[in-house]
Amino acid sequence: MFLKRTVRHWIAAVSQIAIVFPLCLAQGGQSKTTTLQEPPPPPKLRPAKQTQQEIGPGDIISVDTTEVLLPVTVRDQSGQIVTGLSRKDFRVLEDGLEQPLSDLSLRQVPVDVVLMVDTSSSVAGNLDDFRRAADGFAQHLAPDDRVSLIQFDDRVRLLQDWTSSRVQFHRSLNRVVPGMFTRFNDAIVLAAHEQFQRADARRAIIILTDGIDSGRGSSFAAAARAALEGQVTVYVVGNNEIERAKKQTELSKLLSASDASVRFNHLRIDDLKLGLEALDSSERNLVDLTNATGGRLYRPTSFDHLEQTYAEVASELRHQYAIYYKPTNKTRDGRFRRVNVQTIEGRYRVSARAGYYLGK
Repeated sequence: MFLKRTVRHWIAAVSQIAIVFPLCLAQGGQSKTTTLQEPPPPPKLRPAKQTQQEIGPGDIISVDTTEVLLPVTVRDQSGQIVTGLSRKDFRVLEDGLEQPLSDLSLRQVPVDVVLMVDTSSSVAGNLDDFRRAADGFAQHLAPDDRVSLIQFDDRVRLLQDWTSSRVQFHRSLNRVVPGMFTRFNDAIVLAAHEQFQRADARRAIIILTDGIDSGRGSSFAAAARAALEGQVTVYVVGNNEIERAKKQTELSKLLSASDASVRFNHLRIDDLKLGLEALDSSERNLVDLTNATGGRLYRPTSFDHLEQTYAEVASELRHQYAIYYKPTNKTRDGRFRRVNVQTIEGRYRVSARAGYYLGK
């Protein structure tokens, strides 16, 4: 009964947040406090004692807020990544006004990638699959790219701070251990606000999760805003399809039994139905989050496919365009600026952030 009440409470909360998040974007990030009240901020992200940190000159915060960097991925109608485009092939609109592009490059801007893993019960049994996939992902990065590692369950823990050493990162993967519950929203807020500091790099978070938050900390709306404020591209490797298949198989088996057996197992049947609803709601949120930040939601049907999925994300990061422009609107009002990136060739599909916040 506790699980039933918890999941039902979570679904109700998510339904409310799903309404607020698009409204937040449409109204310049100004959500109504009468609709959603944010909980107290989560605790600081603390590195594990055994974490070795690498601090370089690029870690010093020196952001030129008059210039915007947009990582952009272009795909054709078959879903293949398009390369070879130049500045004249793009148009960037900010709040409906075309912006003059100052630069464009491919595979020349380093990327800082936070690999995050949900170590709650839905993933805990497949951590070895994650370790292999994450290790393979790191091998695809360029020498000046950096990677860090965060796990989240009932706590959010920094297991490896920024490093360019693939050997050091490989060792840090052994620190990933199973946990309980899921502080998904807190993990995004902390990573977006505290982990990214290098100004001259693209920023990405790749998360293995089902996206179902325990409801003990930050809201989904707060997590989405933090990602946009931090100018972070979020990729989610969702295990929703894997979990959905497990629950649906068990539910079908229980429902196909005798009437007496169905009555006897009605509590488990209700929990499975609520669990499937929670997965559906979570997936809708993950789609919103990845689309708004210019990332992508991957839905592997088996943990055996994780290595292939992470390799696809690495390939996308290697083939992103980096578009720079200086906004014609110089007003520093802290409002959300909606950005629309287009290609002159209209049949291409463009993935880029929905916009950004310019601080006061």
